Amino acid sequence: MEYKYQIVLTGTITSATTEITELFYKKLEELQLLSNAYKTINASDFDKEYKGNQPTFVLYFGNSEGNFEDANLVEKLLKDGNIVLPIFYNSFREEIPPILSNQNGLQYSNDKNDTIVNLILESFGKLRNSRKVFISYKRDESTSVAIQLYEALEKYNFDVFLDTHSIKPGEPFQDELWHRMTDCDVIVILNTPKFLESNWCKEEIAEANVKQIGVVQLIWPNHILERIAEVCFPINLNENNFINKVYNNKDTSKLTNETVSSIVQQVESVRARNLASRQDNLITEFLNIARTYGKGMNIQPERFITEKLDNKKRRIFIPTVGIPQSIDCDPSSALMKEIDDFSVNEVYLIYDDIRIKEKWLNHLDYLNNHLDVKTIKKQKFDEWLQNH
Repeated sequence: MEYKYQIVLTGTITSATTEITELFYKKLEELQLLSNAYKTINASDFDKEYKGNQPTFVLYFGNSEGNFEDANLVEKLLKDGNIVLPIFYNSFREEIPPILSNQNGLQYSNDKNDTIVNLILESFGKLRNSRKVFISYKRDESTSVAIQLYEALEKYNFDVFLDTHSIKPGEPFQDELWHRMTDCDVIVILNTPKFLESNWCKEEIAEANVKQIGVVQLIWPNHILERIAEVCFPINLNENNFINKVYNNKDTSKLTNETVSSIVQQVESVRARNLASRQDNLITEFLNIARTYGKGMNIQPERFITEKLDNKKRRIFIPTVGIPQSIDCDPSSALMKEIDDFSVNEVYLIYDDIRIKEKWLNHLDYLNNHLDVKTIKKQKFDEWLQNH
């Protein structure tokens, strides 16, 4: 039986359904994932196409007239233990069937398509469940906008790092800052006129380049785009993007709601797009060193590395973006299926350990002595591959 990831489309199908589906397959291409490993299933094809033992994400599209289509189908999908995301337009209570009343729904708008697609990819283990953003800014120029973006991104369930809000008193400031940047998905730079006069800001940009972290650069009015990051997505602001056209007061300047929504959408998009390049960096470096020792390794379509061993077993190496957590050592059910198919007896997470706090590295070393899934530091790739 062919093994696939399933997206089941239920409820009242509209143009929004088509837009989300098209964006999903576009994201697969950006992440360099094979599209034929995924399939979308409509209610009309459900009995023929749906497989209960395969990873599934269900979208339920509400109906403003209260016509709860596919309610029986959703009941079966819930009993199978599947994730169901109710999508409503105005009123959750009126548009979503009672059987989904305990589910956390999402109110639809065009700028939510990225969010919906990323939720699907996260559920399949193709994006990190944590959604981490780092805001880089100059305090004496853009504090009020930095706080505004912090609050807006938190509202959309991002874990946001802002120095004034995220570092506890008594924490080593610089160590904590580098540690948190290492683990973020996107950096939002508030490029004000004197931004690059700050040594702290320059160092943060240098770190972003080293880590190949995607940067959303907000360029202030009457300022220019700085060529400050390898992976950069610029947004040119003008005075109309600011409430009352006030953009040069660090304490009172605020972006309009429309501008904030646009920035949040861009952050969501860059987050998914940047994952592939950071995985590629880990994969490329690991494979280059492995080849110097004559090891036969291959990249699989789902972006992990396999190595054949003499005893007809295989090792699997999984590129892990950011800081590995203990939960990362428990592979998803989909990956476990792939591991079973390969008769694998060793699984490793490979990660970039530069700038991660020593305390956390020691914790990961401790987990290596107690869990079946091990971790390998980037700075130890050569040593590990030479000895294994």
